[in-house]
Amino acid sequence: MSAQEIFDDAPVGSTVAWSDGTPRPPARFNKKLAAWRTSNSSGRLIRKQGGRGVGNIPRPAYFTLHEADYGAGGGVAIRVHRTFSVKSKLCFAVVERPAVGAVRVFDRAGDDAELVCLATNEADAREWLTRHGYPRAVLEAVTADEVGADAVEGRAVA
Repeated sequence: MSAQEIFDDAPVGSTVAWSDGTPRPPARFNKKLAAWRTSNSSGRLIRKQGGRGVGNIPRPAYFTLHEADYGAGGGVAIRVHRTFSVKSKLCFAVVERPAVGAVRVFDRAGDDAELVCLATNEADAREWLTRHGYPRAVLEAVTADEVGADAVEGRAVA
C-alpha cells in the first residue's frame, strides 16, 4: 500500500508496517541492522493530519505512528513516534486493525487529536483514564463499518 492509501483507508489504532524493500542484513552487522530498521519497522497509527499551507508553501497530509516506548520501572522515558508524508516512497501494510468494540482514547477533540490508548472496551478505557489523567480526553468506539471498509469496497484486507 502507498502512504496515501494508509492515510485514506487505515483506521486510527491500526498497526502499520513500513519498508523500503531492502533485505534485512544479518544480525551480526549491528550498524547495518540499526540503519535498516529506520526504514523497515512497524507502529500503531495514532494520528492523521490533513494537508496545510504555511504561507505560500503547501504541506501534504501526513500520519503518525507510535513505534516504541523506552523506560524503566514502569515509567516511560522516551516515546518514539514516526511521521510520514502521504508522498512517502516507502511501502506500507496494515498488519492489524483495531477490533470492533474496542475504544480509542484521544487526548482531545478535533483534528489535532492523538490516540493515547486503545482499550478493549469502554470500562477499560475509563479505568485507564483514571490512572493517566487526560482532562480533555475523548472516547470513540471502533465500529464494524470502519474496520470492514476494505471488504465492502472489494479490496483484500491487508
